[in-house]
Amino acid sequence: MDWSIAIMGLFVGLLVGLTGVGGAALLTPLLVLLGIQPTVAVATDLFYNSVTKLFGSFQHYRQKTINFTLTKYLAFGSIPSAVAAILLLELYPPLHSIQETIVKHTLGIVLIIVAILSIAKQWIGRLDSNRWQEKPMEEKRWMTIGIGILLGFIVGLTSIGSGSLFALAMMFFFRLGAAELVGTDIAHAFLLVSAAGLMHAGFGNIDYGLAFNLLAGSIPGVLVGSGLSAKLPAKPLRTIMAAIILISGFKLI
Repeated sequence: MDWSIAIMGLFVGLLVGLTGVGGAALLTPLLVLLGIQPTVAVATDLFYNSVTKLFGSFQHYRQKTINFTLTKYLAFGSIPSAVAAILLLELYPPLHSIQETIVKHTLGIVLIIVAILSIAKQWIGRLDSNRWQEKPMEEKRWMTIGIGILLGFIVGLTSIGSGSLFALAMMFFFRLGAAELVGTDIAHAFLLVSAAGLMHAGFGNIDYGLAFNLLAGSIPGVLVGSGLSAKLPAKPLRTIMAAIILISGFKLI
């Protein structure tokens, strides 16, 4: 047990529980800034996220708050795309030679985008109904798969966005209740990060000791943070967290 890593996990879990901001957007840049190789940080975070999303998926399955059709179409696009991103970096020599630089800079750019979108979401509120939301799912099948392809590639490169970017896309293009939005987002994220994590495991990129030490701290941190979240103002906290993510993004570019 490395207590310094477990305490870092506790800190991240506490912030995730308090704000609902995705753990990857906090944890991955923190690991990179602490000197962990970008590829190892991404791979370890994907494994870590897979474990945490598994428990969330079970809970939402029991609550019947998962839209399985939407989850299926997103996964049809996102999983092959994330796998392709990892294979390109690992097996295509011109990219493999600069793999760490690509991952680090892409991570920075995605963090900046996520932070800006998160701030906008907090202060604009839920998006109003639009023509895309009104269309039946079958008419949006290929668009949904396309969203999966685009965002899945980003997740494969950076581990970030399996929750935040997909949640924003679902909020804009699909009519879902609040609980169904969260449940579908978590269920799809579990499938995506598990597939990407397995690919990284095959290439030996995951630091399992680091991951389990982080989990030892983050699980109680999330529970404590979730309990405190009802007593603290959510919007200012989330805005502060988005600002921290934004600064981290600029530091990585």
